[in-house]
Amino acid sequence: MKIVIIEDEPKIAENLKLILIEIDSSISVIKILSSVKSSIEWLRVNQSSCDLLFMDINLTDGLSFEIFNQIESNTPIIFVTAYDKYALDAFKVNGVDYILKPFDKTKIKQSLKKLKTITQTGSKPLSVESLQYLLEIVGSKTITNKRKSYLVYSQDKLIPLPVDDICWFNKSNQITYACTSSNKKYIIEDTLDKIQNEVSSLKFYRANRQFIVRKSAIDNIAMYFNGRLIVNISPKPEEKIIISKAKSRDFKNWLVN
Repeated sequence: MKIVIIEDEPKIAENLKLILIEIDSSISVIKILSSVKSSIEWLRVNQSSCDLLFMDINLTDGLSFEIFNQIESNTPIIFVTAYDKYALDAFKVNGVDYILKPFDKTKIKQSLKKLKTITQTGSKPLSVESLQYLLEIVGSKTITNKRKSYLVYSQDKLIPLPVDDICWFNKSNQITYACTSSNKKYIIEDTLDKIQNEVSSLKFYRANRQFIVRKSAIDNIAMYFNGRLIVNISPKPEEKIIISKAKSRDFKNWLVN
């Protein structure tokens, strides 16, 4: 089997390659791609030479779904990502399976087995409707398990700061801050990456490397240069919150859903 890996983190891509070869020595990873642009260019010419795509969804220059706005594809895809909110879209573009990071050998092996079953029996992957139902069940449990508060220092004391009172998180000069609805800022002893995985993706959005914003705190969005967006939020931070052109469509979809 000839496989192409589309992943923007080199260590993860190499780890996936090693796992695939460990599972089946006949597997050949013929190409590793790291961006939407390079994937479009390569697949447009070479897609017929691969049997399966292992694809991350969030790439450096946008969402991998954008690839299929440029080229047609009948190649089976196994999506590997840290976010489950894209699951429905994944199964609309030949998605065979959907693996959440961090993955291991067992999960990859199960996905390859599923692909083999689908190929041999001619059966269909999990339908969008079935996946929607599963996500609703999982989502209802997941949301209740999300972070409820952070311990922060206030007047030489540690106090619990409810997540529901936080309007945005910001990283500035290597320090992470949380700003409340009353415009008070507290230092959070966690990275934005960690916070992003702890708070509800229905309520919070990673706008860029510096900001995570709360949906209910957003006043409006404004057009900016080169297809980018500015998020106007209350309380207003000192820096502009800018959404890249690559993320603008995803952000607008999140905002209305």
